[in-house]
Amino acid sequence: MSTTHSNPPTERFELRFQSLFDEGRGLAFDCDAGGHVDIDALSDRARSNYFYARTVIGREFAMPRVEPRIVH
Repeated sequence: MSTTHSNPPTERFELRFQSLFDEGRGLAFDCDAGGHVDIDALSDRARSNYFYARTVIGREFAMPRVEPRIVH
């Protein structure tokens, strides 16, 4: 007889930049609870997107929000 141990879900966070013009468009990056993104862990493309999103806050993207993301 095997026993399955269920691990509780791990709470992770993402920093979300929502488009000001297209509700379905946005960018999200893994972060800690304080909204700090580990830039060194991002791919070149993700790093470029992250810096772009930060640059156009208020023009293309809203202020970013930290949101929990449940990972099972």
